[in-house]
Amino acid sequence: MSRTAARRAAASLVLALLVADCGSGAGRPAGTHTAAPASPALSLATSLSAAGTTWVTIPMGAPSGPNEFWQLFTLTSPDGRWSLRTPGGVATNGALVLAAQDRQTLAAGIRPSLDLGFSPVTITRDGGGSWSSLPPEPGFANVPDALAATGDGRLAALGQNQAVQVTSAQQPRWTALTTRKALAATAAGQHCALTGLTAVAYTPGGTALLAGTCRQAGTAGIFALKDGSWQLAGPALPAALAGRPVRVVRLSQAGDRDVALLQAGSGTSASLLAAWTGDGRTWTLSQPFGLSGAHPVAASFGADGTAAVVLSGGRGITVSGPGPGASAPGTAWHQLPSLPPGQAVVLASPAAGRTDLLAAAGSLLTVWQLTGQPARWTRTQSVKVPIQYGSSSGS
Repeated sequence: MSRTAARRAAASLVLALLVADCGSGAGRPAGTHTAAPASPALSLATSLSAAGTTWVTIPMGAPSGPNEFWQLFTLTSPDGRWSLRTPGGVATNGALVLAAQDRQTLAAGIRPSLDLGFSPVTITRDGGGSWSSLPPEPGFANVPDALAATGDGRLAALGQNQAVQVTSAQQPRWTALTTRKALAATAAGQHCALTGLTAVAYTPGGTALLAGTCRQAGTAGIFALKDGSWQLAGPALPAALAGRPVRVVRLSQAGDRDVALLQAGSGTSASLLAAWTGDGRTWTLSQPFGLSGAHPVAASFGADGTAAVVLSGGRGITVSGPGPGASAPGTAWHQLPSLPPGQAVVLASPAAGRTDLLAAAGSLLTVWQLTGQPARWTRTQSVKVPIQYGSSSGS
């Protein structure tokens, strides 16, 4: 072999070894920084419940563009029917983000879209019968939990610029709370190696919570504002998942507790967990659910803490919230029958043991309910929505 050929062979061997080492992750100690699980963005279609009232937001009309309009529906009693309650007077092309304060009071923000460069905010105090304007927000982030509320009227918003702002009835304008950059510079942010914010929430007691993505393996990026400083407050993962990257899929108040959805790992080995807390410190975890290559499409919460998730491939799963005083992990997920089709599909949990599915196709909303043994989907209602096609064109 010539000297030139030998050099080429040696270089090829070194390159092969480097590629093999990068692909295997060998020699990477547990707890080091890792990439967050890659997954398509979660839809802003969702449902939430407060004191017996359930709200759903879902896109209707065209699949995208100026003729796609987000609609708001409400159910005020388990034996009632879903009613259209979309705020009037503002284009909802950019999606609605919701935050419930009580049975009758809901704040809704509209994401920027088309020529709308900011986010109008509106509120109803009579279950959607009438709406009034609040100070606009610079622009909500493209996540379901970009708006949070307390029972006394405080609001927190996560902006698309990764800034968190707050407002209240006593101070009716948005003021800065923190930013991703500022939070990443704190001891808690440095410990998790924070890369981005994904949710705002409040505990039932009014403690502000933020969720984000960490590069620190095994760390659930949930932060609580305590005594003027941000502290890591997320749950500890089971030992079998502790070395995996974690993504906070959702964080929202549900009744007398907060619920987080966590994805641990990525690809075919990824698992989904639900976690519940009443104070932002002590958590109860569900059993892990192996996604087997699927990914969450949309997620919703019931007032009792039930989490319902639409998965890719037309599948759905639910998990019930733990009972009072529960602290041990083990709550199991339940797989639902194949979901009815729709341009957009949302699961809702209006009452304990009840699961509804709202499917949109153009201007028609079809409501299905899970009934019988074995369980099956039964169509219970259809709503024709008066969508004004063309009303946002050129706006």
